[in-house]
Amino acid sequence: MLAHEFMRNAFLAGSAVSLACGLVGYFVVLRAQVFAGDALSHVAFTGALAAAAAGLDIRLGLFMATVAVAVGIGLLGQRARPDDVVIGSIFVWVLGLGTLFLSIFTANSSGADGTAAVRVLFGSILGLSAAEALLAAAIGVGAALLCLLLARPLLFASLDFEVARGVGVPVRALGVVFLALLGVVAAEASQAVGALLLLGLLAAPGGAARLLTANPWRGLALSAAIAVGSTWIGLTLSYEIDSLPASSAVIGCATVAFVAAAVLAWLRGRGAGRRRAEATIAA
Repeated sequence: MLAHEFMRNAFLAGSAVSLACGLVGYFVVLRAQVFAGDALSHVAFTGALAAAAAGLDIRLGLFMATVAVAVGIGLLGQRARPDDVVIGSIFVWVLGLGTLFLSIFTANSSGADGTAAVRVLFGSILGLSAAEALLAAAIGVGAALLCLLLARPLLFASLDFEVARGVGVPVRALGVVFLALLGVVAAEASQAVGALLLLGLLAAPGGAARLLTANPWRGLALSAAIAVGSTWIGLTLSYEIDSLPASSAVIGCATVAFVAAAVLAWLRGRGAGRRRAEATIAA
């Protein structure tokens, strides 16, 4: 499998991007900002369409739109943690713009341009060139390092906002920076798994890690491991099964991991309840 250059490029880019998604996704789940991640996945496609309609590189539209909207919802929300009303309002506005740009793009696009738009929507990790894979890997590693740099104060602010603010943590600025980081990761990940499936790679590993452990540092590592493992297994399955798209395989593996974690957490809770009942009867 690794004798093919396109598979090596996919593994290089996918590993770095999924690592960033796993780390950032854990905080997305911890801070209850999954809806924000969902909104940014649609912003990514709208931004790509806007750039394509203007004749620009779609990656420029991806990053500019997701980062700008992410910072905007952070500034509009209280405590830099936007509520559902703020996100929902921006979500509808972005979808409206997306419809406009899609109309313009469809009227003026050629077949090749249409293919480019589909790649943004559904992902194109197997179609990355060596230069694109290196760029994606660099962005993914940079985002992962920034997330780890912010991890300690971000964890403090996520678990106890008032106490963190009381001891001098710049919680509002930290929240805006985190949302900007989420925008960068969303833009880059949309090229790997597509805008439609982006939320799965952000939410499923983090959700599974939260179910499996209450220790935040262990959960952060576990979320990253699940995301990277899902990407590796998904790419392998996609290579072995010709009719299976890589993005669907990756998200499918992440979803299976989440379901397995939910079942394991349920069994563990049931066993703990049974032990408490037996201890009560024995007493």
